Amino acid sequence: MQKIRENLNFQTYFGIGFVLVLGTLSHFFFDWSGENRLVGIFAAVNESTWEHLKLLFFPALLFWVLEWIFGKKKPNLLWSVFWGLFAGTATIVVLFYTYSGVLGKNLAPIDILTFVVGVLVAFFVKLYAQSGTPTARKRLAGGILLAVLLLCYLLFTAFPPHIGLFLDPVTGTYGFPV
Repeated sequence: MQKIRENLNFQTYFGIGFVLVLGTLSHFFFDWSGENRLVGIFAAVNESTWEHLKLLFFPALLFWVLEWIFGKKKPNLLWSVFWGLFAGTATIVVLFYTYSGVLGKNLAPIDILTFVVGVLVAFFVKLYAQSGTPTARKRLAGGILLAVLLLCYLLFTAFPPHIGLFLDPVTGTYGFPV
């Protein structure tokens, strides 16, 4: 926990703000682009839970890539980025389905709050995972797990599994609009 406190700096707070703003805007990028499918790979194309996870995933990944390019190289980067992204998006899924299951409906203000909590969890888990002892296994595992996660986000908009996570509750469809 001490290591996390030491790493809480302007860059972390800026990153949280960056992801919150870019993630919020990316909710609209697909529509603003005239439903450009390339944009849709990285931005929400419908109102499914999966598409809303992209609001955290791609802005946070972009921030952490920029942090790696322009910042101090961190030894557990791939490991910590994977765990941050996994924990943040998992938090959104758990919170969304828990509260909407209890209430029997979803509410936009609570949806927004779950996004904010997911972003905070992503950053704090990344900091925690980053503070561990670096090993070659963590680098390899982090790289593989991050690549698999990224591949899922790149493919599942075009080829979504037909399960509830990917179902647009507004249109009753999956993936890109027809």
